[in-house]
Amino acid sequence: MTQTLKLLSELIALPSVNPAFLPANDPHAGEQRVADCLAATAARAGLKVEFQKVLPGRSNLLVRLSPTGKVKQRILLSPHLDTVDAVSENQFSPRLKNGRLYGRGASDTKGSVAAMLTALCEIAKSKRRPAETEIVFAGLVDEENAQRGSFALVAGGFKADLAIVGEPTRLQVVTAHKGDVWLRLETRGKAAHGARPDLGRNAVLQMARIVGLLETTYAAQLRKRRHPLLGHPTISVGSIAGGTQPNIVPAQCVMSADRRTIPGETEATVRREVKTLLRRNKLSATMASVKHAACLPLETNPRLLLVRQFLRCAGQKKPAGVDFFCDASVLSHGGIPSVVFGPGDIAQAHTADEWISLPSLERGKDLIVRFLKSLP
Repeated sequence: MTQTLKLLSELIALPSVNPAFLPANDPHAGEQRVADCLAATAARAGLKVEFQKVLPGRSNLLVRLSPTGKVKQRILLSPHLDTVDAVSENQFSPRLKNGRLYGRGASDTKGSVAAMLTALCEIAKSKRRPAETEIVFAGLVDEENAQRGSFALVAGGFKADLAIVGEPTRLQVVTAHKGDVWLRLETRGKAAHGARPDLGRNAVLQMARIVGLLETTYAAQLRKRRHPLLGHPTISVGSIAGGTQPNIVPAQCVMSADRRTIPGETEATVRREVKTLLRRNKLSATMASVKHAACLPLETNPRLLLVRQFLRCAGQKKPAGVDFFCDASVLSHGGIPSVVFGPGDIAQAHTADEWISLPSLERGKDLIVRFLKSLP
């Protein structure tokens, strides 16, 4: 068993479910067990370890490898430590089968955690370590909910010349990903007896027309916009609720939608164009705020020196783009040029039988080692 596989198996067996998805005091909640395991592994390799408190009982883990000389640049390896909840208790028991390791977080994103920290430990133990580059591994908390770990890292003044954010990208170097805006619309009608619907005004019917408009006319409008790596933005109506019982004309209806954005789009522009669309089609709805903060898209210049160097080490001629959102956006907008990279496939993330292929895991570690060894 390789060191990468051994570490990943240990991490899967340590539940680190984001507390946002669990009842209070659930034994599976929180990232601390994983952070402590990684800290012990790093300390055995002679690396400097520290914790950055983010929330009660939840801290970012920072592991540093100092260069042999003066620091002239810094590389950040930043996977997240939390996962979504498991479908069954079995997902916290790592299982090897047919060249795959199964378990919660295997792909999203404990595979990246294991590959990145193992790579850093390998560099630390090797005879040749960078002379001018400081390498920092940052295991971040709360990516699956509100990205408070990456926000805390940026707010604390952390700077780097390049961040490699660990996510399952099938070992593709990603320089762009979509952003996310949640919309909440509410329609108001007038209640009446179900026997006399003509005396009321049906809020659900109004909302149905809005849903149809968003999923057809608006979606077609979005398909006309193109980004070279990300394609077009999208809209998806995710929930709708209205009325109280069948024999009452509903006076209120609420709908929520997920709007994936491409670079150049903002929450303000999205809200403005939806309002304009409704007005032009003589439909009325109140647009309410939502707790979920808008997530900005990522677009990092692939011509940056360190990005080009990483692409070469990965054997990749052109960068890739992905639809999902991650900590790379937070770090990038906080002043740290960021790319996304890691073993595994996002198609396995959050699934009941999440897995990662062992060749992908080991190659991911090897590619990171290759890049780190190429640094001055």
